[in-house]
Amino acid sequence: MRSTSGFLAALTVLAAVVPAVAEADSASSSIGRAVVRDVSGTLLGTVRFDSVGRKIVISGRLTGLTVGFHAFHVHSVGICDPRATDPNGAVVPFFTAAGHLNLDASGHGHHTGDLPSLYVSADGTASSVNENDELTAAALFDADRSAIIIHSLPDNFANIPTRYSPTGPDAATLATGDAGGRVACGVITR
Repeated sequence: MRSTSGFLAALTVLAAVVPAVAEADSASSSIGRAVVRDVSGTLLGTVRFDSVGRKIVISGRLTGLTVGFHAFHVHSVGICDPRATDPNGAVVPFFTAAGHLNLDASGHGHHTGDLPSLYVSADGTASSVNENDELTAAALFDADRSAIIIHSLPDNFANIPTRYSPTGPDAATLATGDAGGRVACGVITR
C-alpha cells in the first residue's frame, strides 16, 4: 500500500500542476469540466478537461467515495438523472448517460471514454490525472454532449483470461468491464 500511497501523492501534485502547465502552454486550453455528484445530489468534486497539444488531460479531485478502486469513464450522453429507469422500468441511477463514449466501436478496454480506474484512499479522497489522445472536444461536446461516470466497482477492462472461462468474457464484461452500478455522475460542460 505504500507504493500506492506514494503514487497517489504524486497524482495529487500533478492534479495541481497540470492545469497550471496547461494555462502556461500556448498550445493548451481548458475545454470543459464536470461537476460530479452522487445519487443523492451530494457534491463530490470536479473533473477538468484540458487540451494539451493533441491530447485531452483529464484531472480531478473527488471526495466522499468508498475506499478502493472504482471504474471511471466518459459516457456518451450528457444527462445525469439519478432516478433514471432502464427499458424494463427498473431504476438505474444515471442510466441516462448511456454507455461509454466509443467513437470507433471498439470492445471495452479500448473505448474512447475508458479511463484508468480511480483509487479512493482511506480518507475518502481520490485524485486522478491522465491523458487521452482519442478524446476530442468535438466528441465531448457533440449534440448530446458527454458525462463522467464513477462506478461502484473496479474495472477489469474486459480482461478475463481463458483459463478462467473457456468462452472468454461475456457480453456484460465486454460492454462495461464488470464495473458495477453507477454511483456518481457529472455532465461535461464548456
